[in-house]
Amino acid sequence: MSDDATKAMHEVEHMATNFIEAIRAHAQTAITAGIIMLICGFLAVAAPFIAGVSITIMVGFLLLVGGIVQCFLAFKTDAFGKALLVLLIGLLTAITGGFILGQPREGLEAITIFLAVYFMVTGFLELIAAMQIRPALGWGWMLLNGVITLALGFIIWQQFPVSGIWAVGILFGIKLIMSGWWLIIIGRGLKNSSVT
Repeated sequence: MSDDATKAMHEVEHMATNFIEAIRAHAQTAITAGIIMLICGFLAVAAPFIAGVSITIMVGFLLLVGGIVQCFLAFKTDAFGKALLVLLIGLLTAITGGFILGQPREGLEAITIFLAVYFMVTGFLELIAAMQIRPALGWGWMLLNGVITLALGFIIWQQFPVSGIWAVGILFGIKLIMSGWWLIIIGRGLKNSSVT
């Protein structure tokens, strides 16, 4: 194994240790966050199209506001000089946000593709993280969460464009449910281990 790979592996182990210690210090917060995530997940699964369109509109709004702020910054810092790139990025961001707000169905399709990639990447990273924290209590749930997340990403990708109608709401809801459940389990386990 090369020095860079060994160094990267040590960094991942260090991050996993810090993550576990942070959750141990705030176990009740992790449990509460898990419960909230479970509730939001069940609501998203119950109304997938509404959840999907809501997420799309929120993303469009955030992009529009973010783009406007970037344009404002560019004008304040000499838009046609050194900040021209910031202005162009701000314009592109604002236009994208406006398009998504004006065409939420097309925006939902774009978000569906993004969600597929997001699930595949985070699922893979969760698998690695689960192996790093093994044998800590809850590592198996994190591993299962990673496997399911990775599988969901492949399902969305495989069924596109039909998946655009249901995928964002249902799969995001399932992801929230799995992550919430994992937080509750590991939060309880770490809370109990710090008490004893």
